[in-house]
Amino acid sequence: MSDRTMRAITVHGFGGPEVLEVERVPRPEPLPTEVLVRVRAAGINPVDLKTRAGGGMAAVLGDPPFIPGWDVSGVVEEAGRGVTVLQPGDEVFGMPWFPRAAGAYAEYVTAPARQFARKPAVLSHEEAAATPLAALTAWQALVDTAHLGAGQKVLIHAAGGGVGHLAVQFARHLGAHVTVTASEGKHTWLRELGADELIDYRATRFEDVASAMDVVLDLVGDAEDTCTRSLGVLRPGGLLVVVPSSADPAVHGKATAAGLRSTGFLVEPDGTSLARVAGLIDSGEVRVQVDAVYPLEEASTAHARAEEGGARGKTVLAVAPH
Repeated sequence: MSDRTMRAITVHGFGGPEVLEVERVPRPEPLPTEVLVRVRAAGINPVDLKTRAGGGMAAVLGDPPFIPGWDVSGVVEEAGRGVTVLQPGDEVFGMPWFPRAAGAYAEYVTAPARQFARKPAVLSHEEAAATPLAALTAWQALVDTAHLGAGQKVLIHAAGGGVGHLAVQFARHLGAHVTVTASEGKHTWLRELGADELIDYRATRFEDVASAMDVVLDLVGDAEDTCTRSLGVLRPGGLLVVVPSSADPAVHGKATAAGLRSTGFLVEPDGTSLARVAGLIDSGEVRVQVDAVYPLEEASTAHARAEEGGARGKTVLAVAPH
């Protein structure tokens, strides 16, 4: 068997988890400024599930076949010409190429070296693979977009998920007062992560108890009109950051009419911010939660698990042995 091939999960047609197939495909080669990373683990994100089914980033990736996934943790195998920040043997994690194809569900990926950061030393590869897309989404939304600061009030919807539990910790790190919506079973855990006030969305409408928020980070979207209802809990001039691509564009007009601000959001590869996140993780200030780990060959089972909802943290694929 050629050493220039690799195991990978491929999608040959849009559909349910059963369309994920294990195949041997050509191994990628790094171009100048790129690194070849031997993937030890790959994280599964909601956008992966949507893309596999024909939504999400399917329009960007184009028609199948393609290798899904963006979150990776692994070891640099080769460094292309011009790479100065990494070298073979470095343990790295990242969210390369998003929203273009990264092919994370495979034994190897290539991408620009500066789209990776050194893996936090305290994390396993499975934990590190659960981190990049979720962490960068939370960090870029709260820090770069909302400019959340000490003493401000933030409401985080779906705080118990992959993005949400990291957003809670980043908001606490920034000195904000953190209110969250999550199922009651996750409240003790989220309080340990830094949430100040917790709302069980199944029992209480959040707009009945939350008010005068500087920022709302909406990780839910149009489910039960969460976007529109969130406008009612913002202070004058407050900001609604809507992450899901399914959110109703009309909400931005409603925000303007009410003297509020709102914006959509799409995460970008960012090795520099990811390195800052890694520092917070290594210092013990931020924890990463993994819900379940499956071998690469069980990607379809892992997708089915992720689609069940209600997970605490992320689902991960173990790609290669340590």
